[in-house]
Amino acid sequence: MTTQSSGGAGSCPFTVDRPVMRQRWERLTFLHWPFEPAQVRRLLPAGLDTDTVDGAAWVGLVPFYMRVATPGGQRAPWVSNFCETNVRTYVRDEAGRPGIWFFSLDASRLGAVIAARTMPYRLPYFWSSMRLAERGDEIAYLCRRRWPGPRPATSRLRISIGAPIAPAGVTALEHFLTARWRLFSITGSHAVSARACHQPWPLHRARAQVVDDRLLTAAGLPMPQDEPLVHYSPGVDVAIGRPERAAPAEMLAG
Repeated sequence: MTTQSSGGAGSCPFTVDRPVMRQRWERLTFLHWPFEPAQVRRLLPAGLDTDTVDGAAWVGLVPFYMRVATPGGQRAPWVSNFCETNVRTYVRDEAGRPGIWFFSLDASRLGAVIAARTMPYRLPYFWSSMRLAERGDEIAYLCRRRWPGPRPATSRLRISIGAPIAPAGVTALEHFLTARWRLFSITGSHAVSARACHQPWPLHRARAQVVDDRLLTAAGLPMPQDEPLVHYSPGVDVAIGRPERAAPAEMLAG
């Protein structure tokens, strides 16, 4: 059951009262680049279009540490905790609802990858060798894709974490890039969406010291030419809603 919430700017516009799972997304870095909308739109399924700011579509590379729990909050650390990195963009469906489209998601737990590929969400997960390391105000992420795929894609990042951003200081662009409460996927001939409810991100300024990434190009995107816009967050707790399925002719309308 999902009900509407009255949350303000940066707040989830609904609550997920009966989540199918709970997650903790922590030690997370957002790296974002602007792209020509046509470069992104060609990779989207029918029924979704790019959500743009000042004529630009944005693509994010988002590494973090994942903790997964049952709806009641139970965890098995040896299977529920793992590194993850996703490549994503921001879209709207035909009803105008904003959300996230994932080009790829890499995770270091093979069981989590198999489950995510076979569950109703059918997200494009890949099994990867991954590592997250912290020292002082720096954090580093390593990813080397193992399966599936004919050749490995890699990502190596080192980030300097800066000062926290006060909620009132979050810009319209930063809100656009981070305040996303719905994901979209395609299962066979059906569109699927799911709601992800969490508190507003506690954001920090950040700077990329090293960006050696091939996950974006593995997803079919051109190599970014600009420096990324970077933000860090210590994390949020998330309630994931059930898949919401629509007939092909309706394609997510309503």
